[in-house]
Amino acid sequence: MLLTDTHTHLYSSEFDADRTQVVESAIASGVKKFFLPNIDSSSVEGMIALCNQFPENCFPMMGLHPTSVKENYEQELEKLKPFFSKRKMYAVGEIGIDLYWDKTFFAQQQQAFETQIKWANEFGLPIVIHSRNSFNEIVEVLQKTKNEKPHGIFHCFSGSKEQAQKAISLGFKLGIGGVLTYKNSGLGQAIADIDMKHLVLETDSPYLTPVPHRGKRNESGYITLVAQKLAEIKNISIEEVAEITTANAKEVFGI
Repeated sequence: MLLTDTHTHLYSSEFDADRTQVVESAIASGVKKFFLPNIDSSSVEGMIALCNQFPENCFPMMGLHPTSVKENYEQELEKLKPFFSKRKMYAVGEIGIDLYWDKTFFAQQQQAFETQIKWANEFGLPIVIHSRNSFNEIVEVLQKTKNEKPHGIFHCFSGSKEQAQKAISLGFKLGIGGVLTYKNSGLGQAIADIDMKHLVLETDSPYLTPVPHRGKRNESGYITLVAQKLAEIKNISIEEVAEITTANAKEVFGI
């Protein structure tokens, strides 16, 4: 059984004490590929170091996270763009709009999102979208930039059935993580009738830990719990979930 974690922050400080062990444990449990989204210029070094340590398993993205968009976002973007020429990146991410924590820089988030969608078009890459309390705003930017043909993954999808269908219609797969295991999330119902070809698995570790570990640090190895829950919802085997979602991830990232 081969699983792919399409979104994990294994380079973050939460793993400083046991990072290698966590990665090796996940690999041993069947998670063979980990796609690492960037946050801002401060996270690049650690992310690249982990990809160098596990070159057959860890693959980097490059982007500016919306919660890191401040007054200086243009300078941050100038620091990040050259990395696409320095080594292979597998997506522009994670990028998008976050209106949960702070709406102060909403206009700047929109501008940064648009700029990075243009990067994706320039470099022929998918995008990985962070969307929190901002689905309609995200869709507005995607429609505005449709000439750039944005495509990729709606990371940590937790919306309604209608939003799922809208995201798919725009050319995106849905990143399904630990939220699927939460009793009152409603995500299971939202994706019950969504074809498996539109779904990929992720953990967003160290965040959004699935049941029964909720409240503790998330790890990529816990993706098996998400896969098992999805198998129950779809009434198929976990092996089939692993096979389909890994093939879907390959379609997005090219490996």
